[in-house]
Amino acid sequence: MARSIYIASPEGHTGKSIIALGLVDLFVRRVERVGIFRPVVPAGTERDNVLELLLSHDGVDLPYEDCVGVTYDEVHADENAALSRIVQRFHAVEQRSDIVVIVGSDYTDVAGPAELAFNGRVAANLGAPVLLAVRALDRTVEEIEQVVDIASSELRSDHASIAAVAINRCEPERVDEVQQALSRLSVPVWTFPELPLLSAATMGDLVEALDGTVIAGDDALLAREAESILVCGMNVEHILERLKEGQVAIAAGDRSEVLIALAAAHASQNFPSLAGIVLNGGYQPNAAVGTLVEGLGRSLPIVTTEHNTYESARIASTTRGLISRGSQRKRDLALSAFERSVDGESVLAALDVPRSSVVTPLMFEAELIERARTDRKHIVLPEGTDDRILRAASTLLSRGVADLTLLGVESDVRGRASELGLDIDAAAVVDPRTSELLEPFAREYTALRAHRGMTMERALEIMPSVSYFGTMMVHLGHADGMVSGARHTTAHTIKPSFEIIKTRPGTSIVSSVFLMCLADRVLVYGDCAVNPDPDAEQLADIAISSAETSAQFGIEPRIAMLSYSTGTSGSGAEVDKVRAATTIVRESRPDLSVEGPIQYDAAVDASVAQTKLPESDVAGRATVFIFPDLNTGNNTYKAVQRSAGAVAIGPVLQGLNKPVNDLSRGALVGDIVNTVAITAIQAQASEEQQ
Repeated sequence: MARSIYIASPEGHTGKSIIALGLVDLFVRRVERVGIFRPVVPAGTERDNVLELLLSHDGVDLPYEDCVGVTYDEVHADENAALSRIVQRFHAVEQRSDIVVIVGSDYTDVAGPAELAFNGRVAANLGAPVLLAVRALDRTVEEIEQVVDIASSELRSDHASIAAVAINRCEPERVDEVQQALSRLSVPVWTFPELPLLSAATMGDLVEALDGTVIAGDDALLAREAESILVCGMNVEHILERLKEGQVAIAAGDRSEVLIALAAAHASQNFPSLAGIVLNGGYQPNAAVGTLVEGLGRSLPIVTTEHNTYESARIASTTRGLISRGSQRKRDLALSAFERSVDGESVLAALDVPRSSVVTPLMFEAELIERARTDRKHIVLPEGTDDRILRAASTLLSRGVADLTLLGVESDVRGRASELGLDIDAAAVVDPRTSELLEPFAREYTALRAHRGMTMERALEIMPSVSYFGTMMVHLGHADGMVSGARHTTAHTIKPSFEIIKTRPGTSIVSSVFLMCLADRVLVYGDCAVNPDPDAEQLADIAISSAETSAQFGIEPRIAMLSYSTGTSGSGAEVDKVRAATTIVRESRPDLSVEGPIQYDAAVDASVAQTKLPESDVAGRATVFIFPDLNTGNNTYKAVQRSAGAVAIGPVLQGLNKPVNDLSRGALVGDIVNTVAITAIQAQASEEQQ
């Protein structure tokens, strides 16, 4: 039977969705199948936002309709019949899950004083312990304690058990005080700080609430949160004095001077970056003003609405934002708050959640993040103006995965991040062209390449290239690793590392692997990205490097040297090359388990292995697959990725003195986050070896 936990609250707006999202994120790292269940949802055709948020998590694979119990209308019509249907539908989800997160009702429909009692009855009938969520905002410690005591008593009177208490939305300066006061309880207590951004409406929310029309700006920026509101009913100079970062400015649509001033301030490096402008009264800027604003070259959303100033301000100030509709920054902030406030291992222990025997892609990715976090490294990202890099940087910083340096013009990098509603304040931003490091870097490069005739003048021309500058940062210890390639070719990314960082002692060749995350395990494929046709010695070197990389990421290396022939059944130049490489690996590293030449099916399928190589320790259970050439390796990894639905992480470069990794130019934000985590882990391993 699946384990489960029921999140209930005696009131609305306690932030249950934040807690639920954090629990789901925690559980998907440990088990294969996480279920979501919502016992009661509002009636009507509109889908439940909390349920949609949780189902959107990569680790959850359930249809919306299966995760719903009943509507409020059904509860009010016949409570007992509704309870029976909830139990029935829950068990259907439970049977398909290893653990289920149940989110109680929201007090958003026809709520009554008995709503908490009903949640208690549901929890008791589902056999799920309750996580009680209570709001701390604007309450004294005594009032919080009173709410917890009353709610706990009510739940217990309906035979529900309390597993933990979450005190949410607590003023940051009072977190320790509240935590200490509630420590008298016999169950774990978690205290979460109030984070205003989590309840802030996005510009998209405001457009909808105001029945507005977007007349200018980048649609992608409608996901930015409106952190505050300014009603621009004063003179321009007083408006400029009151502008704040992430603010929405509301102004009369016929005040062209205000629109021009706001747009100019947003474009200026000397003023905060606005979330948007709302022009009320139904007036449109005249053509000349529109042309002027457009010429300022920024993508600030400008919205018109028919409402007057008072109505626009009232609607904007009362529109509540949802995490499910917010920006990536809001989601990252919620998960970061959960991770800082909750001891995840104690939760797993309390619910007796065993670690799954399989390793899903999401589990593996979560493990990468956790390992990178244990010993934070400094990674340089040369492509600092790319939106994907900025989004990944925001996630990496908020989750504490690595320290970062972004390369680029600081005003451009930080300005674009602000426009996107991202927080990269903790990152360093360096412009190679103006950096004080440029000259010493050029001097070092001149010395390294003196045998090639390098001069200081030429080095000063080369070193402002972000790839060369970032690589030199790694070489001289200003960063522990580099990740690039979102905008540049593989050659542009790794050529400087060949010239500057060079290969590790005892390694003759730089190669790559892909970490292939299948449905239930992770395999290592090499080399699929760098070396077109390695000879036997190089192939052996690739195999040894790949085994070391495999071990770095917790994958026990069992090496299959792939060929179109298994054992002694075939001959030919290609088979002989693989056979010779296998011999070299065995002689130079007798501690490694290696088999070759071997066909892919014999390497991966136990039944085939029993027929072809019954005495082999590797056949049928290989974890590291070494391809004879780039053509075979690249096509195979892509075929497995597409046909088996595998997640391919990489290419991960190996054999360098210090870690540098290349991104695909089609890399997604998640790919960048994973690659930075991998680079950080490689840096940890490199430090240990040194």
